[in-house]
Amino acid sequence: MKFQRHVKSTDVHIDLTSLIDVVFILLLFFILTTSFVRESVIRINLPEANGEVVNTTPVTIDVLVSSDGMYAVNGRTLVNGGVETLMQAITDIAAGDNSVPVTITADADASHQSVVTAMDAVARLGFSKLNIATRQTQPATP
Repeated sequence: MKFQRHVKSTDVHIDLTSLIDVVFILLLFFILTTSFVRESVIRINLPEANGEVVNTTPVTIDVLVSSDGMYAVNGRTLVNGGVETLMQAITDIAAGDNSVPVTITADADASHQSVVTAMDAVARLGFSKLNIATRQTQPATP
């Protein structure tokens, strides 16, 4: 009587279905537990300038100009970039006192027109103390 031999194949196969399921579950877990926070602060990249740091009285009105041309007055972002809106916000904070120093802090990537518009708004309101904020240049390392 002749028996048939069963030859086992040497081809090893690993089922990756379980591994892929675990990876997708981990991905889903990280997607669902991640919190996305939208910051409402205007980030400003100041231009550099050489000079001494001047210690002055505390600034009462600070106008921030972002890189996309939007304005914020004393940390409060304005609803649009219009000169009338900017003038109204400055008037509300100054409460009729035109002797208050105004500092314009503009992003280095902001358009010149946005900065000039802010300066024009301050001048049209009659303010005489206008400061332009810059940051100190970093000394070159040899």
